[in-house]
Amino acid sequence: MKSTFRGMIAFAVFCLLTAVITSPLTAQLERIDPAVLARIQEEGLQRSQVMEHVIWLADIYGPRLTGGPGIEQAGDWAVAQLRGWGLAHVRQERFDFGRGWSLDRFSGHIIEPQVQPLIGVPKSWTYGTNGPITAEVVHAPIESEADFERYRGTLRGRIVLTQPPRAVNLLDGRVVLRMNEQEIEEARTVIDPQATAASAARGGGQHSAPSAPSQRRIQEFYAAEGAVALLERGPDSDRAPGGSDLSWVTQRPDGGTIFVGVGGSRAADVPRGLPSVVLAVEHYNRMVRILDRGVPVKVELDVRTRFHDEIRPNAFNIIAEIPGSDPALANEVVILGAHFDSHHGGTGATDNAAGSAAMMEAMRILKEANVRPRRTVRLGLWGAEEQGLLGSRHYVEKHLIDDAGPKPEYEHVSAYFNIDNGTGRIRGIWLEENLAAGPVFEEWLTLPVLRDLGVEIIGPRAVGSTDHVAFTRVGIPGFQFMQERLEYRSRTHHSNMDVVDRVQPEDMRQMATVVALFAYLAAEHNERIPRAATKE
Repeated sequence: MKSTFRGMIAFAVFCLLTAVITSPLTAQLERIDPAVLARIQEEGLQRSQVMEHVIWLADIYGPRLTGGPGIEQAGDWAVAQLRGWGLAHVRQERFDFGRGWSLDRFSGHIIEPQVQPLIGVPKSWTYGTNGPITAEVVHAPIESEADFERYRGTLRGRIVLTQPPRAVNLLDGRVVLRMNEQEIEEARTVIDPQATAASAARGGGQHSAPSAPSQRRIQEFYAAEGAVALLERGPDSDRAPGGSDLSWVTQRPDGGTIFVGVGGSRAADVPRGLPSVVLAVEHYNRMVRILDRGVPVKVELDVRTRFHDEIRPNAFNIIAEIPGSDPALANEVVILGAHFDSHHGGTGATDNAAGSAAMMEAMRILKEANVRPRRTVRLGLWGAEEQGLLGSRHYVEKHLIDDAGPKPEYEHVSAYFNIDNGTGRIRGIWLEENLAAGPVFEEWLTLPVLRDLGVEIIGPRAVGSTDHVAFTRVGIPGFQFMQERLEYRSRTHHSNMDVVDRVQPEDMRQMATVVALFAYLAAEHNERIPRAATKE
């Protein structure tokens, strides 16, 4: 009851802050030059280059795993582009990551009882097979302690199916997500984090299930027993994670879409692991059904991978900026950011060439439209986000604040804006519980140029799992743009379908234009964007 009351109070405070726009804010907008807004809109919508950036980042240089050859090539290309547009202080800031990894080749076939090419993707940081191998297949999922003894002595020289089969459902839910009125209203509400945590705890039921053996122990068992390769069929759930922003849940499609993750360690001092491949669930299930009927299955695999130590430090952030024009404000900074790295199942198009391309394009728009912002506008393209926000955390610790305390630049950051939710158009912005910033953004959204672009929603809650968190956790006003999710959660996120054909050109043009407008408005604002109140 108390947590619900706190949520109501928080919502009331947010409504009060956003409904009452004070005269100083109105005066702020009066000094914004409509001609500059029009130039930004025209450049962004009529002469966009954003899809060209996406094609170079994803089609030509993707995937962009941190520490691998693709991201190195992409980084060199991006630096050259930014310098060619006339941005200042363009550079790579490098940090150590561990071993890089790349996939050279994969092929797989069932060769008995009948021949079938297999749709699959090796997990990242997995070892190869040292050439083609042919072996019998055994179904040996380990879900309890008893399973270790059950399969002991049966795996030597075998390719192991490591999971139970999974039902393949008809596609009957929402796969392409565009916000409806109910979801817009949900986005505008405050969720009490204590109530959410309590609800999640209750969701576990009265009795907790016995814990399953750890994945590390299972992998070590398969290796010790002499297995030669491991095959999976991907996540247990056929429903995409809803994320921490909205409670949307959508069905993930099968039909050859593979959601593949990490299969090994980037550390150099860990034991050699087995080749690990994620297959299309339909191909995986077929082998299980055949084995269940006592018919042998034989598979041929060729997995070729490489670990990279040739460049150290082998991770980097890309930094570039448009210097501020007002001598009194030029040392203050508005930062635009997106993660530059990707997973390897596809080419990293929606995650996150889309975000990086939009942020690069926003900087190009500002330069080409001859915008001279009062504050400095800085671009940050972060490495190693997929391994735990490593690039953005490195930037924050190097430039803003570390264990010794704040650095001089810490107080000079006005705001950080982030994109990392795919290719859908921007509908608004998440406040990250920084309710004090709400009135500023609400005033901006009264501008016809943003209304015409469909930007209308202020979401008060905090969303996680991407680079703005590196800034908000140290008190910097960091914000994630609110995007239409489209197929991001259902089809493309960390899958082999994360390719340029899933990127929406019209939405990309809108995204880059909106970011450029937000950057200009933040750079022109008389005050820095308010920081969140300190939590007790």
